Amino acid sequence: MPDPSKAVLITGCSSGIGAATALVLKRSGWTVYATARRPETLAELERAGCVTLALDVTDEDSMRAAVDQVGTVGVLINNAGYSQSGAVESVPVDDVRRQFETNVFGLIRLTQLVLPGMRAQRWGKVVNIGSMGGRLTFPGGGIYHATKYALEALSDALRFELRGFGIDVILIEPGLIVTRFGETAAGSVQDSEGPYADFNRTVAKRTENVYRGPLARLGGPPDAVAETIAKALDAKRPKARYRVTPSARIMIGQRRVLPDAAWDAMMRTQFPTPRS
Repeated sequence: MPDPSKAVLITGCSSGIGAATALVLKRSGWTVYATARRPETLAELERAGCVTLALDVTDEDSMRAAVDQVGTVGVLINNAGYSQSGAVESVPVDDVRRQFETNVFGLIRLTQLVLPGMRAQRWGKVVNIGSMGGRLTFPGGGIYHATKYALEALSDALRFELRGFGIDVILIEPGLIVTRFGETAAGSVQDSEGPYADFNRTVAKRTENVYRGPLARLGGPPDAVAETIAKALDAKRPKARYRVTPSARIMIGQRRVLPDAAWDAMMRTQFPTPRS
């Protein structure tokens, strides 16, 4: 049997974690296929030697075309995603669907498309970029957190189902990563004058500030995630989960030990309670 494909397919490479991961893995000798909805945003990665492709994880034809261009995918890094913020009742259901299409359904479908090739060569790695937000919930982030909680369950199920085929499933749980993620999340909050107006404005402000203020010192750059992924790919027996940045380790640890009432009380010191 020929050596298994070591081609790495990464989604969401236009900036942040995806771009950093593509560069780190390319420098480490992997054959990297960097993708984004708008391939013109990938010029720097192309100059660095990555193969760049258009890939929209909400479009079946786009996903199929990308997988066909790569051929057998050795490593899939499911990175594409964003955060929809706002009180659950205030988020239009079309925005909720869009969030799940990008963060969950697209990830599932792309994984389904690459698995036959991995199984045929009896080797592969699926890396899912989750979040500390899959282990805890901040007020105003219910829709986003729901997608990341879903990713925890999917990764656990896939890890069991694929082990016998020689395929590892690795979940990365970053904390605060200093990118434009916070600005995007803050900008997703609906501007309204309803019962959640003050709450949503506070969520938007705190979301943006946490990526700029003192708490950012507990975060890290996209390279911190990229280096963790590179380490996991090189490991003979990779861990099921990798937490990245002190904020992830601290916050996940706090949530594990705090009863629900204590966690809610702590959140009330940071966010206004919506009320009539």
